[in-house]
Amino acid sequence: MPHRTLYIAAYDVSDNARLRDALKVLKGYASGRQKSVFECFLTDAERHALVSEIQELLDPIEDRFFLLRLEPRGKVRVRGKGIKPIDPPWFYVG
Repeated sequence: MPHRTLYIAAYDVSDNARLRDALKVLKGYASGRQKSVFECFLTDAERHALVSEIQELLDPIEDRFFLLRLEPRGKVRVRGKGIKPIDPPWFYVG
């Protein structure tokens, strides 16, 4: 079994088309999310693939993407009730 490390991925994308594409990519790697912040348990290969896919999508001047590795020696504590994320049938930009 490959070793997985916990990462927090977050983005701020200014264009709606790129925002939808980034959301689709991150959903493929994430185990949980809260708005534009994602919890990802990744292998090294998955981390490289995620960063590569995001770099192809986002504009380096207008958009931001952060992938933060959480301290592997620390104990992960989760609060709240875990539920499967569901996107609404509509998308509001305001």
